[in-house]
Amino acid sequence: MKNIDRRSFVKTAGIGSALIGLTPSVSAMGLSFPEPAKNKLPRWRGFNLLDFFTSKPLILPAPNHRNSSTEDDFKWMADWGFDFVRIPVQYPCYINFDAGSDQSKRANPEDVLNFNEQAISEIEKLVYLAIKYKLHVSFNLHRVPGFCINAGFNEPYNLWKDEAAQQALYMHWEMWAKRFKNISGKHLSFDLINEPCFREDMNNQFDRKSALPGELYRKIVKGCLDVILKYNPDRLVIADGNNCGGVVTSELNDLNVAQSCRGYFPGEISHYRVPWVWKNPDDAPKPVWPGKIGNKDYDKKSLEAFYKPWIELIAQGVGVHCGECGCYRETPHDVFLSWINDMLGILKENGIGWAFWNFRGDFGVLNSGRKDVVYEEWHGQLLDRKMLEILQKS
Repeated sequence: MKNIDRRSFVKTAGIGSALIGLTPSVSAMGLSFPEPAKNKLPRWRGFNLLDFFTSKPLILPAPNHRNSSTEDDFKWMADWGFDFVRIPVQYPCYINFDAGSDQSKRANPEDVLNFNEQAISEIEKLVYLAIKYKLHVSFNLHRVPGFCINAGFNEPYNLWKDEAAQQALYMHWEMWAKRFKNISGKHLSFDLINEPCFREDMNNQFDRKSALPGELYRKIVKGCLDVILKYNPDRLVIADGNNCGGVVTSELNDLNVAQSCRGYFPGEISHYRVPWVWKNPDDAPKPVWPGKIGNKDYDKKSLEAFYKPWIELIAQGVGVHCGECGCYRETPHDVFLSWINDMLGILKENGIGWAFWNFRGDFGVLNSGRKDVVYEEWHGQLLDRKMLEILQKS
């Protein structure tokens, strides 16, 4: 999940884009009009599942917290017409390291490679359960050795600076590639590193972030590919957009990887009053859609401009998927629904699938805790039916 400070939102939101290279088509009346390029990826639609979105050791034999998925969750997703789940995993939850009450305790490189087989087995169970319901699984390392967009764990090194961290990352992916080698690429893909960016202080939620040098990102993606594809050469691999997921990385275009964008533009709507984005949530300007937020005007045209580089990437033959999208519970519901309808409409028009953050919880279709929603009781859960209907048609 994105933990981006205000300045980073503004920087990412202001990214320019090139014109889209589209192939003209001819109508029955002989008129030429542009036609979107064909996305190499299926237009998967679904949700992020947060069972292993934690840097604390798993409570075995299975997770038992408010984000734990049930078999009913997968059944409901499939029955509602969805076909995709993304599982963001933070690696400390499956290694033998426990800081206990001392949150300042720093893991060492040996800890990072000390895998916990019981924890790994629990993660595998979730993957296989999703596949049972014919949902494609995007397996994502949300925290990797030496980097995470989130704070909350003392890394022993820096992925972007330290070769030891990079080698540890490759060893993690080699472990997962070997364990899942017999699962078809139709059912499972790997999402390498969640929202890469450069940040100095991993323990400061509001640390400023910036884009990685493209060649550095390419080097690390290539290292991951080398270990993954030797176990299954047909494995689909996805690289998240640079600078917190928002920027196309052209240096990856010649590699056998798809790229993943984000559906959090503008951040003033998607992350309104989010406590890890705003030092003082009361400073967040009131969101509207369309209209002026603070001193900026936002509408569907600004959304289209934001996604132009990604649409152009499809035209260049690179697969694109939106690995995360959604809106925090504090955004007024009518604003959220109007915005998400426009955003998902643009993705649909261009054949781009998406994964909502999340299924149950503060951003979710179930149990979001929004105060301005008339919920429908759904098997003991609180369902946002209006949100669900927009997602189903998108």
